[in-house]
Amino acid sequence: MSGLQSTTTLHNGVKMPWFGLGVFKVEDGEDVINSITSAIDAGYRSIDTAAVYGNEEGVGQAIVKSSVSRKELFITTKVWNSNQGFEETLAAFDESMNKLGLEYLDLYLVHWPVPEHGKYIETWKALEELYKDGRVRAIGVSNFKEHHLQDLFDQCEIKPMVNQVEYHPRLTQTALHEFCKKNGIQLEAWSPLMQGGLLDEPVLVDIAKKYNKSTAQVILRWDLQNEVVTIPKSVKPHRIKENADIFDFELNQEDMEKINSLNQDKRVGPDPDEFNLV
Repeated sequence: MSGLQSTTTLHNGVKMPWFGLGVFKVEDGEDVINSITSAIDAGYRSIDTAAVYGNEEGVGQAIVKSSVSRKELFITTKVWNSNQGFEETLAAFDESMNKLGLEYLDLYLVHWPVPEHGKYIETWKALEELYKDGRVRAIGVSNFKEHHLQDLFDQCEIKPMVNQVEYHPRLTQTALHEFCKKNGIQLEAWSPLMQGGLLDEPVLVDIAKKYNKSTAQVILRWDLQNEVVTIPKSVKPHRIKENADIFDFELNQEDMEKINSLNQDKRVGPDPDEFNLV
């Protein structure tokens, strides 16, 4: 992991950047375009959006304006809960692609399992079809627990390449991480900074001083050293650049363990077993 454009290789051979920009709750139009432009100028190559974020059009416009070629970028979006089901997912994918203005997508994710609706198997089968048709380079899930993943293994052909979940020092999801590793699924962190809730944590503040880094940089470095892809969100150019300045130091094992010990199984987002919003 030598720099911002270093990659992990997914189980189908596709290379995915370890680090990227998340655009959750970034307003469509100038805000998201400027955020992505700042990130690409700083060296980012991975952008993560979702249908429900309402900013896919702006993401597409930023890609067109980009100073780098499309093939150098890794673009992720997600199918929302209300569009789950086989045919519904195929239609939702087309809508997302029209908004993004792309000919192919790098990664498409099922946003939540929504167990109450019982559609994530047929939704996944739609992703398998998109993958086989070459419209998506890699497919995965978001917010899936072990038993949701096992359902896919039992009833579908292709294992997810990625599982994007809430992951930060207060929620390390160790058992899920091990399960994903065992099955060749790359774990990816959303809300890696716990929506700013960890920036004053004394253990992290002390470690940050030791390395002459910010607490955010320490957390993001901890992600990478745990082999977790991470996509912090920011709209401020200086923060976008600062977040990525984590490739010139390494946390020692003692400090990694101190951060691991902050786990409280505490979520800022909903429990995937209970979240059924459509």
